[in-house]
Amino acid sequence: MTSFTFSRRLAVLGGLALLASVPVAAQTDSYPNKPITMVIGYPPGGSTDLTGRIMAHELSKKLGVPVVIENLGGAGGAIGAQKVANAAPDGYTLLVGANNEIAISRLVSKSVKYQIKDFTPIGLIASQPLVLVASQKSGVKNLGQFLTLVKQNPGKYSYGSSGVGTSLHLAGEMVKQQGGLFMTHIPYRGVAPLANDLLGNNIDFGVFVLSSGMPHIRSGKVVALGTTEAKASAQMPEVAPMATNPQLKGIDISVWFALMGPAKLPEPVLTKLKKAYVEAMQSPELRKKLEDSGSTLASPNLDLAKFLETETVKYKKIVDYANITE
Repeated sequence: MTSFTFSRRLAVLGGLALLASVPVAAQTDSYPNKPITMVIGYPPGGSTDLTGRIMAHELSKKLGVPVVIENLGGAGGAIGAQKVANAAPDGYTLLVGANNEIAISRLVSKSVKYQIKDFTPIGLIASQPLVLVASQKSGVKNLGQFLTLVKQNPGKYSYGSSGVGTSLHLAGEMVKQQGGLFMTHIPYRGVAPLANDLLGNNIDFGVFVLSSGMPHIRSGKVVALGTTEAKASAQMPEVAPMATNPQLKGIDISVWFALMGPAKLPEPVLTKLKKAYVEAMQSPELRKKLEDSGSTLASPNLDLAKFLETETVKYKKIVDYANITE
């Protein structure tokens, strides 16, 4: 091969490499130029789905393209989260997920293969406290009575949650740990069957997300014993945080919702998504809808990566204490 021919081949290869790089750069610069899929790891109608749809509506307005919801239920949200973890890091597949699938599932189930590092944190959207409730059958009217009754009768009483390894389950185990209580956990396949058994007096106590529990509390069908965040909820300020009781002063757990993308999102894409997220969080319409649903909005300035780190440490302590496996 002559040096001339070799030089020409190098030039051709160099030109092809340059042409190949142009579309990638152009796609990044023009992002977004097609619909974005927002994956929700639950069926329509739940709190994560509602939060995701509200955020999708605002992001669509800010980004100028449709943001299409894909409900991909199963495995406590983990199937949807896995899809996003496996997606191309181009900004066209996003996740609105709860702490269950983002931070808890992998601590509980060996079948969950993704890690937090497989996602790019974009922003925390909102949180809701959980609430411990008593059935009418139990006869318990307040948190003090609950602690006394359960402590005096170890193993006699049970509490229900929406499933093994959910934030509701972890909240119940946190109450047991800090209160020195022995209760049996009854996992249900979601909140609806849990509510049916509580209202039907088939179980003594249960943990709800506050927005799910409010209708039953306000109707008097169950008794609210306390919420799980350190401060009182704006939606039900009459229900005191459990942390105000000296025996439970360390109780601080909620269900939260975050906007995530696959790992390794290009910086220009991430910058545009974060800008759209911050603008969406300032929308009066979004704020009203989320607050009406029982949520407290997060600060757009919160460092989500550090928040996830702290939350994971907290969850791991509870999972190890209660030996929760699935």
